[in-house]
Parts: sequence; C-alpha cells; structure tokens
Amino acid sequence: MHTDPLLFDHPGFQVHQCTRETCRLRFSVQVGDLQGRRCPLCRAPAAAVGQPYGRQTVRPAEVQAVGPELEVLLDNIRSAWNVGSMLRSADGAGVRRVHLCGVSATPDNPKVAKTALGAERSMPWQHAPDAVTLAQSLKDAGMRLWALEGGARAVSLFDLQPEFPGPPLALAVGNELTGVDPGVLALCERVVSLPMAGIKGSLNVAVAYGIAIYYIRYGSCRPFDQGQL
Repeated sequence: MHTDPLLFDHPGFQVHQCTRETCRLRFSVQVGDLQGRRCPLCRAPAAAVGQPYGRQTVRPAEVQAVGPELEVLLDNIRSAWNVGSMLRSADGAGVRRVHLCGVSATPDNPKVAKTALGAERSMPWQHAPDAVTLAQSLKDAGMRLWALEGGARAVSLFDLQPEFPGPPLALAVGNELTGVDPGVLALCERVVSLPMAGIKGSLNVAVAYGIAIYYIRYGSCRPFDQGQL
C-alpha cells in the first residue's frame, strides 16, 4: 500500500468522535476541517481520536493485465457525475481511450471533475456527436465492438473469457434509461450482460461498466512474479 500521489501535499485525515455518551458517532474529516469540531449527527462537541493518517491506495502494476487492449464508447450518459466516475474507472483499468458520444458530458464540465478526481486530466478522450458513426469508424480500424446491454442477444460477460484474447476491443455503454442506441447495437458482434440475482434488471451504469471493464482487462489475472519478467 502507498499514499495516493494526488495527496502528497494533502494534510491527511483525522478521526473524530462525538463526546455525547448517548451518541458517540465516530467520523473522519480532513485535518484542519472545522467541521470536525462538532458531531454531524447531534451537533455536540467532537474530539480528535488517535493520529492523523493518509489515504491508502493500491500500488500500481501489482498484477499484469491479460485482457485485450480496451476502448470504451459512452453514448448519451445523462449524468456528468457518472461520466466522471467512468473516467476514473477507465484510468484504473488501463483503458486506452474513452469516446464520449451524444449528450455525454466532457471533462470541461465541473461535475465530471468532482467524481473523476483527476482522471479527467489523465485519461485520453474524444467527443463525437454521433455514436453510430463513431462505432463504425472503430470497426473500420480493426477493433471488435461489444455492447454492455440486456435483451435477447445478451450473453453473460463471465461466460466469454475465452473470447477476450485477440484484436483490441471497444465496449459500448448506453443511456441509463434508453440503453445502447439500436444503431450501435446493430454493429456489435457481441452483446454482453451482468447476472442480476435480485428484483432489479440492471445496475447503475457506472457500476456495471466498472465491473465489465475490470473483468475484461483483469478477469483471469494473477499477481505476477517480478523475477519472471
């Protein structure tokens, strides 16, 4: 584990606890944040507990991706916060480019930055008004095109790991309500889905997308031995 580079100049965090015996809420704030003086639940005075600490993150390259080179096509994602989250996931999973199509917000939208937390600056991206034209251009460039969607064509992503090796893959993800554009679906060689065991028929788009891109890139990975490189 190591400290996130984005926090090298950050003062860190501090646990505080409510002093009211009937409450005793324990919560964390940034060091120096005046909100730590009072309990956010009952508003009684709160006191610092223990020593300040930094955020711990996963050390880069502890596993080696074995999945295909991956790009993503985000078509008409309504929420700029979802777009930011999806950029952050793309950065983490090693996606090489994000294609933002239709009304999907771009990194110049401040709401994107709120959830991307810096990935809006590090992640290569482009905007295209027409997802169908963009999808066709990806196929023309030799990429495989899959869609993350339900419906009659959908096959569980977890059944397709043997198909991951091969040319670069582009994964299309659509609008939270209306799904992937039928014109894009018509161009896709595969439609993949995630199993749903509860009463709902889908996950939040950013959550489903995050699971999918990590499984495509790292689904069969094992920690690699540096001495074998």
